[in-house]
Amino acid sequence: MRSDKNILVAFILNLAFSIFELIGGAFTNSVAIISDAIHDMGDAISIGAAYVLERKSKGKPDKNYTYGYLRYSVLGSLITTLILLIGSVLVIYNSIVRIINPVEINYDGMIIFAIVGAVVNFLAAYFTRDGKSLNQKAVNLHMLEDVLGWIVVLVGAIIMRFTDWAIIDPLLSIGVAGFILYHALRNLKEIVDIILEKTPSGIDVDEITKLIKQVDGIIGVHHMHIWSMDGYHNYATMHLVTQRNFQEVKAEVKKLLSKHNIGHVTIECEMKFEYCPDKVCRIEHIESSCGCGHHHHHHGHSH
Repeated sequence: MRSDKNILVAFILNLAFSIFELIGGAFTNSVAIISDAIHDMGDAISIGAAYVLERKSKGKPDKNYTYGYLRYSVLGSLITTLILLIGSVLVIYNSIVRIINPVEINYDGMIIFAIVGAVVNFLAAYFTRDGKSLNQKAVNLHMLEDVLGWIVVLVGAIIMRFTDWAIIDPLLSIGVAGFILYHALRNLKEIVDIILEKTPSGIDVDEITKLIKQVDGIIGVHHMHIWSMDGYHNYATMHLVTQRNFQEVKAEVKKLLSKHNIGHVTIECEMKFEYCPDKVCRIEHIESSCGCGHHHHHHGHSH
């Protein structure tokens, strides 16, 4: 799988680089570089986790994980995002301390480090650019932030070199950290939505229900559930009430849903006037004069 390899390459680049950076930050005395080093170290750890979990998420369903391992990818994304959140807060704190007590900075060293930093991270971003899962997107987002961060540090270092305004250094790192914080929080919201089984963005349950009801021979739809495993693979389950041949109806509905990016569909078909033990169904029964039942009682249970 190419994406795994890319994540591994990014991990090695980042780890080696963050160590190089810590030395560079200490050498140049720049909090912007040290803050980038913390960030990159966090990235490296989280990319490592992402790599392991992304590979794990490719696992086929088995009896312990009947839905497969896709959520492991989401877990990788969660770890990455949390590390970034903590890292950005630390960086902002350190920068504020720096603004209060400024220190001497080696600008030439900083310019050299920033150039190397931008190049290395650009390569890492290039390697991880075509990820599909949230986890891979999280990794790629880091890489792009790193490139941006370094370009900002570079510009700042050049300005400081000619003006000697040391305060630019902590201000830059606050800017970069704020940017990272904002994106990490957005990512976190996406992850939480998936964990809470929220309907995937871009899918409107009412709309889908309406489309299904337009299929020839479908009398009613209920127990409609749509969720996502990893922000990419969407699943749905539902009960259909129909008088038509079950096989045909199921095939039509599955075809319809695959057009709306719902790949894994489980359908329970029911006859009209079947008894259903569920309140939702009873309400629907009154509204649309159709019964519904569970697959356990396909016959019998008169009202």
